[in-house]
This record gives sequence, structure tokens and C-alpha cells, in this order.
Amino acid sequence: MKRSLFGRLWPNVTAVVLFVGFVFPVYWMFATAFKPTGDIISEDPVWFPTDITFEHFRRATGVDHFWTYVGNSLIVTVCAVAFALVIALAGAFALARMRFRGRRGFVIGFMLAQMAPWEVMIIAMYMIVRDASMLNSLLPLTVFYMMMILPFTILTLRGFVAAVPRELEEAAMVDGCTRSQAFRKVILPLLAPGLMSTSLFGFITAWNEFPLVLVLNKEAESQTLPLWLSSFQTAFGNDWGATMAASSLFAVPILILFVFLQRRAVSGLTAGAVKG
Repeated sequence: MKRSLFGRLWPNVTAVVLFVGFVFPVYWMFATAFKPTGDIISEDPVWFPTDITFEHFRRATGVDHFWTYVGNSLIVTVCAVAFALVIALAGAFALARMRFRGRRGFVIGFMLAQMAPWEVMIIAMYMIVRDASMLNSLLPLTVFYMMMILPFTILTLRGFVAAVPRELEEAAMVDGCTRSQAFRKVILPLLAPGLMSTSLFGFITAWNEFPLVLVLNKEAESQTLPLWLSSFQTAFGNDWGATMAASSLFAVPILILFVFLQRRAVSGLTAGAVKG
């Protein structure tokens, strides 16, 4: 009886501890954004905001070029994810449905590309963009962000394409569809969970990227929101209230996207990892 009770209790206790460990930093960030400066710098931690203030948000959004940062981040992130999905659909279909020499090598290459740290190639990327006279441009950022999320997208969608029975595609072609029409009308609707999960992963990756834009885009008109987050550090110290307010605003789009896509995203990541 005691063993049975312990067996039911410890997974729940572990889950609660992990939940608190993951959620508490997020709560502290949002709570600090609404605290008065006196509560933030107090030696005794103030766990719950007593006097809610929006002054930190006004300072965070009142910096120069704020809306330019927002627009640049949205343009680069959305375009990178959209282009990656289009290319990954074609690549995933080829790897899952077609048999050709070097197919296994392609899969291994995508896995290695996914594991490789992109930071080691920043110097090479900078030289390429500089020689092409495209520094302080959003196009190189979009291309590089797309390359970052492309391996994961291809590998995940490959599992989903492989999970769709060939008979469905063949039946559509017998009914008069071409191969492209069978893919568009039969396979593509079944890939919705995979598209959701890879889109969410790609959005988070491109939205959070900091080192690349720091190196390639020195002008404020071509910078993105991650650099805006670093603008509240001065020679006199950190403006923690504005930093937390900016971090809260920065996290809101991802939180909203995750809330709407969480079911499909979780099932998509799980299915894409074990199929194919």
C-alpha cells in the first residue's frame, strides 16, 4: 500500500517542482515589469506587486526606432519561416517518397547541420554579406534565419510525409490527379500538425536570434527587437524595470502563438520525432 502511494505521489511532486521551476522566472519577469522602482531595488524581495505601475512599459516603448524594431522582427521572422516551410515541404517529400543515391547521406547531413552551432560561422557570414555590399539589410538576415530552421523543418516534416500511406496518394492519382495535385489535395492537409510545430519552432528561433543581427546590422533602421532588449544597459547600471517590461513585451507574441498552437505543436513534435 505504501509503495503504491509512493508510486503515485512522486511523479506528481516531481511535476509540481518542475512546473514551479519553469514558471517562476516567467512570473518574476512579468511581476517586476509592474513593480515600482523602489520595490525592484529593495534588499528584501517583493513577491507580489503592491503598487502597479506602467512607467517601465512607457520607457521601454519610448526608445527611438521602437516600431522599426517591431516591423523588422516581424518581416524577417515571418518571411524566414514561410520560405523554410515551402522549401522543407519539397525536401521532406523527396526524402520520404523517393529513392535515390545518397538519400541517407542527405538525412545525416541535415542532422549534423541541426546540431552545428551557427555562431562559429558568423565571421564567414559577415564576410559574405560585406563582400556582397548587403550589410544593414534585412535580406541576409532572412536568408540566414531560414537556413537555421531549415534542417529541423525538413527532418520533422519528413516523418509526417512518411506516415501518410502511399495508397492515399496512389488512389488520388488513379482518380485523375497529377502527383502535385495529389500532394496538394491529399498529403498537405494531413501535414497540419507538422506544419504547426515546425512553424512554432522556426518562429521562436528567428524571433530570439541576437548574435547575427548584432554583427550584420549596425544601423538602428535595420535592427530587430533582440537588440532593443540590450539597449537598457547603461554605464550607470541596468534599468531592470524597463528591461523586464521589454522582455515581457518581447515574450508576448511567442506566448500567444504557443497558446493557440500548443495541442498541434506538441503532437507534431512527438509524431515527427518517432515516424519515418
